[in-house]
Amino acid sequence: MSLRINSEAPNFTAETTQGKIDFHQWIGNSWAILFSHPKDFTPVCTTELGYMARLKPEFDKRNTKIIGLSVDPVTNHSKWAKDIEETQGTAPNYPMIGDPELKVATAYDMLPEGAGTTSEGRTAADNATVRSVFIIGPDKKIKAMLTYPMGAGRNFDEVLRLVDALQLGAKHNIATPVNWKPGEDVIIPPAVTEEQARAKFPQGWKTLKPYLRVVAQPRD
Repeated sequence: MSLRINSEAPNFTAETTQGKIDFHQWIGNSWAILFSHPKDFTPVCTTELGYMARLKPEFDKRNTKIIGLSVDPVTNHSKWAKDIEETQGTAPNYPMIGDPELKVATAYDMLPEGAGTTSEGRTAADNATVRSVFIIGPDKKIKAMLTYPMGAGRNFDEVLRLVDALQLGAKHNIATPVNWKPGEDVIIPPAVTEEQARAKFPQGWKTLKPYLRVVAQPRD
């Protein structure tokens, strides 16, 4: 199944380093980030998992849960966590899904249907496409997807910024411009009529083009 933005995030049950979960129940009324890895004990992913552990308090502030995935069994994840803590200074403080039968990786279109049903014998190169980030809303819909190659570390500061933009847009029906950072001006989408905009932004806005209206970021 091909996933797109606004597709429902496939639900699943799985073992994790923090016990068995039903994914949709685990998300609850929160936002969630599912970020995946092609294999345990891989160098780039080791740095990423440690960095996400350090960023977790920032995601907590945004009512956003973090969960990792690797195609290896949970027992391997626990061993890998020790290496991550030793080399990165912080062990994963969020659940890590074990996906030895490749069910989650396949459901999320990270591996083809013909990839088989076991992680046994597969190398990181076999699973190269299992390096994705899914941002999922409380409605269990996929809000954003990013996929990186094996050799380039992911920018999780950008994921945090993207969560800010998505949450602000969901709350206030606005859009964010290029390189937007929290506190900067935002855009009134074309679908918002002038009458609706006047009611929502009584302080006014700047019209650069009829389709490009810039307004101060809502604060509430």
